Amino acid sequence: MTLANRPALSVVAPCYNEQDALPEFLRRVGAVLDSVGGTSEIVLVDDGSYDRTWQVMTEAAGRDPRVVAVRLMRNHGHQLALTAGLTVCRGERILIIDADLQDPPELLPDMIALMDGVDGKGGADVVYGQRRQRDGETLFKRATAAAFYRLIGRMTDVEIPLDAGDFRLITRHVLDLLTAMPERHRFVRGMVAWIGGKQVPLPYDRKARVAGESKYPLSKMLRFAADAITAFSIVPLMASMTIGWVMAAVGFAFFVYSIVGWAFGHTLPGWTSLMAAVGLLGGMQFLMLGIIGAYLGRLYDQSKGRPLFMIRDIVGGPK
Repeated sequence: MTLANRPALSVVAPCYNEQDALPEFLRRVGAVLDSVGGTSEIVLVDDGSYDRTWQVMTEAAGRDPRVVAVRLMRNHGHQLALTAGLTVCRGERILIIDADLQDPPELLPDMIALMDGVDGKGGADVVYGQRRQRDGETLFKRATAAAFYRLIGRMTDVEIPLDAGDFRLITRHVLDLLTAMPERHRFVRGMVAWIGGKQVPLPYDRKARVAGESKYPLSKMLRFAADAITAFSIVPLMASMTIGWVMAAVGFAFFVYSIVGWAFGHTLPGWTSLMAAVGLLGGMQFLMLGIIGAYLGRLYDQSKGRPLFMIRDIVGGPK
């Protein structure tokens, strides 16, 4: 695609069972794009939904030439579905947003202003939304999210913004660098932070979902946290080595204690101390093997070189 044919702005939204939220999402995003002006597109990615999400997308693409509907072969997960949309989109600037409208599209003009800078100078490569509060979420969800961002901030050398999700506006140059990264277990917000450049926050209040239920239960949140930590930190591996040294020292101390007791003829209380030592050392060994296995499994998955995602259909877009 030539530079002249590129839209000025792309909106990319991964969707999974969002049939109820999509009509309102398209209405609000369309109104914002109309107010901003210029050429634009809305790239919707159906991540293997089993409701009417794909039908709603294709109907929208038939009504509005800005809508591009992308359907994946199966459910790949939020981060890979987002990557698929980012690969398909054509804009010079790209707004990443979820279809549940927890992140308000009406902030787009403010993001564009921050990216443009004052008088077109001193702008930003990335403008990311930073959450001040999170409506419609449980205390447990808010507490675990806050703990996760602070934990990963301490474990990585990359400065990943606190309380910031994938909601952000990025330039085409940043997008090209992002899509060139081959990681399978993707943590897009961390990858964007790793790219660097000038990244500016836009504080906002996150709203409750406009419809439907959260697609991130506890099990998916834990897998997402594991992917983020293993993708950006080797601290668990270093910790396993440190704990290994500590456990070796504990085992050696038990050995010395046994030898000294035998030399002085003392009767050792064998069963309790032996079982405690075996249980402690065995448990720590299995824990360390688990940590190593998590990294090894990701290396194996990456080495297969399979496509990150598979697209079944694309409806709409340039003819």
